[in-house]
Amino acid sequence: MLDDQFHVYDTTLRDGAQQEGLNLTVADKLVIARHLDRLGVGFIEGGWPGAIPKDTEFFRRAATELDLRHATLAAFGSTRKAGVKAADDAQVAALRESRAPVVTLVAKSHDRHVELALRTTLDENLKMIGDTVRHLKEEGQRVFLDAEHFFDGYRSNRDYALECVRTAAEAGADVIALCDTNGGMLPTELGDVITDVLGGTGARLGIHCHDDTGCAVANSLVAVQAGVTHVQGCANGYGERAGNANLFTLVSGLQLKQGHTVLDGEGIREMTRIAHAISEVTNITPDTHRPCGRRRSGWTRTCTSTSTRPRSATTCACSCRTWPAGRRSSSRARNSATTCPGTRRRSAASPTG
Repeated sequence: MLDDQFHVYDTTLRDGAQQEGLNLTVADKLVIARHLDRLGVGFIEGGWPGAIPKDTEFFRRAATELDLRHATLAAFGSTRKAGVKAADDAQVAALRESRAPVVTLVAKSHDRHVELALRTTLDENLKMIGDTVRHLKEEGQRVFLDAEHFFDGYRSNRDYALECVRTAAEAGADVIALCDTNGGMLPTELGDVITDVLGGTGARLGIHCHDDTGCAVANSLVAVQAGVTHVQGCANGYGERAGNANLFTLVSGLQLKQGHTVLDGEGIREMTRIAHAISEVTNITPDTHRPCGRRRSGWTRTCTSTSTRPRSATTCACSCRTWPAGRRSSSRARNSATTCPGTRRRSAASPTG
């Protein structure tokens, strides 16, 4: 991480992994974490230890198998249960035992969700936030807090939503990330809300956006302009429903358009390679039309292009074989989609219909 003034926080291994059809093994997650570290992100959210056995195993193995040069690992988890001391809560204990330097707590900030989902009082929810943050800070871990469904909560009960942020900050949370959990916000309104929250709480704020309106990256960029100093996103825009803010598009906008130096080392130059390397691990074909991380060539990774191959191409984009430089495809290839051996192997292993 360059410094602590601005955070790029990746949540591919936790929130991104909720995408339908994406099933990462522990080994997959370790490989992706190394790629993200090479990109130069400041924080990598590894998963939810204690709630998901695979994630508990990830943190155990990461302690000896990951040698991160830029990033810091973060464990994700919830605040204590209602009526239970933080020190006695099993989920909080799993966060301690993960030995992650950073813990990101998810907390309810929507009054209706507190009463209907947690089935507790608004006052008890504030105590759950404060007690859990203080306990983990006393145990030596840095604490961030994700204020879940914050913008919906703000519309429903502004004063209570702000009190959740204020309580977390006063208990010692370093960052409170405002979450557009259902992805329904538009940039202008989101910027106004953040300005109001900063003025009303004085807390250090982050932003976590989903892409259901197609505005996750735009919302995140507007949030930074409004004063946010912590952005969250996922590699290739992975995530449930329409996905999360695409981390590659977001950091490109911050660094190349807004002038924020947010990545360590040569990460910005390596972005395309890293985006495709992560796609290889997830086995999700990259979108060749996305704004950032695509290859310049129109010849896609799955080699199904029917057009003439670029004269400069020397290797297949999926790295399965080498083609002579300057070789043109035959008329047969132009008239029928040809596939590389790697694609045929993948197709043979996949069900059809």
